[in-house]
Amino acid sequence: MSLKFSTLSLAVVAALQSPLALADDASHGDMERIEVRGRSFNEYKVGAANGAMRGDMSLLETPQSVNVIPDFVTDEQLATNLAEVLVNDSSITAGTQRWNRQVFSLRGFELDSGSGYLANGHQLFAHYVLPIEILSQVEVLKGPSSMLYGQSGPGGLVNMVTKKPTFDRLFELGFDTDEEGSTRFQLDAGGALTDSLRYRAVAVKQDTEYWRSYSPLAGESAEQQERDRWLGFIALDYDISDNVLLSVRYDRTEDKAGIDVGGWLDKDGHLIGSREQIWDMPWAFTDNSITNLGADLAWQLSDNWKLKVGYNDQQFNRQRFDSAPRYNTDAMSTGYQISPFDRFDDWSHKTAYVDLNGEFELAGMEHKLLIGANKLDYGYAQLRTSGARQNVMPGVALPRPDISYKDDTSWSTSGYEFYGVYLQDLISINDRWKVLAGVRFDEQKEDSGNDNAVSPKFGLIWQPQQDLSLYANYSRSFVPQGKINDENDLSNDMELDPEFGTQYELGAKWELMNGGLLLTGALFDIEIDNRIVVHTLDVPVGDITKVTRQDGIQHHKGMELGAQGQVSDSLFLTASMMYLDAEYKTADSLNGKTPIDAPEWSANIWSRYEVTDNFAVNLGAVYVGERFADTPNSISKDGYVRFDMGAAYTFDIGGSEIGIRANVRNLFDTEYLDGGNYQMVTLGQGRHFSLALNAKF
Repeated sequence: MSLKFSTLSLAVVAALQSPLALADDASHGDMERIEVRGRSFNEYKVGAANGAMRGDMSLLETPQSVNVIPDFVTDEQLATNLAEVLVNDSSITAGTQRWNRQVFSLRGFELDSGSGYLANGHQLFAHYVLPIEILSQVEVLKGPSSMLYGQSGPGGLVNMVTKKPTFDRLFELGFDTDEEGSTRFQLDAGGALTDSLRYRAVAVKQDTEYWRSYSPLAGESAEQQERDRWLGFIALDYDISDNVLLSVRYDRTEDKAGIDVGGWLDKDGHLIGSREQIWDMPWAFTDNSITNLGADLAWQLSDNWKLKVGYNDQQFNRQRFDSAPRYNTDAMSTGYQISPFDRFDDWSHKTAYVDLNGEFELAGMEHKLLIGANKLDYGYAQLRTSGARQNVMPGVALPRPDISYKDDTSWSTSGYEFYGVYLQDLISINDRWKVLAGVRFDEQKEDSGNDNAVSPKFGLIWQPQQDLSLYANYSRSFVPQGKINDENDLSNDMELDPEFGTQYELGAKWELMNGGLLLTGALFDIEIDNRIVVHTLDVPVGDITKVTRQDGIQHHKGMELGAQGQVSDSLFLTASMMYLDAEYKTADSLNGKTPIDAPEWSANIWSRYEVTDNFAVNLGAVYVGERFADTPNSISKDGYVRFDMGAAYTFDIGGSEIGIRANVRNLFDTEYLDGGNYQMVTLGQGRHFSLALNAKF
């Protein structure tokens, strides 16, 4: 499908004008997605998070900075991927989007694809563009969370909460498109099959036309980067008895896309070539197939005690046929090289947990106790073969090489097992004071050796009034580092210690407007020790020219502010801001440098103003400050402000609720550089129109 700019412009104008003509006759909408609800609803504020305390705990009782992004907001924004969801939290900055995956940093620390993401509390292997259509909310858990989840980075975690089966009948169809001709069809259905069995099903078909183009093959026309995605999801809730609930989930993603390494910057930070230039060949692609099969059993043992057991099996298969263009500052005049290869990857990520939650009174104090254990079994296999290196001049692509595996069918494999046990107690000393204490022991087993760690966490909450919570916390993280495998290193074969992170945080959470508006603030100080530093030997020992030591430190400190909820009868908003001071403290060239994609200032806002019960307008902005694009801090990317707007109208046709939405992203057509280093920077798209229709039957 190819949708011309003029056609979409007329559609946008019609969408914005139609509410004025229909407002008198339209009935109030109550749709889950892109509709505008009546003023009695406050879909912008969420008062609890599932992941921060491994339970449905009020944010005011959580001594940690947590931001919950509800699907109502991201549906309004017509978000199509996790990057467009996480833009609603300024503590998260985007990294590269190469190879049809997305990388993020939280409080300046990059989230690892194997340990930085959760789905319903299960660690997820997030090496692909994660589906958001199956999510009810995204929780950003800030700061170390190793006490509850084991190996994870010091910046925090992203927990994705999937949609739940419904008691009431739900049947909803959605369609959205944009000026490039992209389309997305969605089905969301739910209801009760029997008195004890409920379901939720989601299906998505997405065809994306990106705005950047490949160089054409000889005699052919230039092609835009494309993506073809299918998604299926089903969740079942079965009441085994009045006290036992079995929940089963399955989702499958098929996602094939062309590869775009991103833009290249020269040593002065200027873009090499045009903004539309893709350096990869038009035949390069990634083809992903991912399945998740999980089950959770919740048993209410008594009024105060609950047992939960869960398991998730994730299988991820990928073919990556890559042209692997090599960065060259003189590419426009002398050309550049490609090193094509074909590669198959198989990942297996199996998780299990058991949690016992209890509430009781002891010594005149109330306790909320959690005792648990979890396990992660990770496996990986790769098969790869390469083609001949070739030189390419910009403007004309080379034909696809004939790469054959011949007799080479040997897979390289690796894996590890990870175990952890944990104990956490939230103690209410009185109506105003609460204390959180927790500790965890972990062990990781792999062929190169074993790692273990103890991760404590302490928190203190003071509530001088019911709607105000002041807190302090101390927490630790750890990331296993494996073994050195470099014959030119004096420390070759040495088993490295885990990298530990320590955080101190002070924060406040305040509910205003009768609980409709949540204001948050936090000061944080995070330091990593045992950071790997490679030192050059003053006097080489034969071929040995360096030595690896764990004597480096990385120090991040900063401030966060946030607001979420209802400001007045008609105005709703979600907003955040972060100041970050990030610095390496090492005995090598990194000393005093700032990590890539760690801006000093960042902020965002998205708002909705309800003109009538059925018509609303949105206005938003995203600000990202100047960032470095290389580790020596010699290349920087300018800061930018991007403005977005939208409008939505709902009406009734034959008893069915219909919603129409028009959005404009990057309203003023600002040119900017997004995440990624100077060899793979994502280029911000110019002014972008999108249109969506939604029907609930």
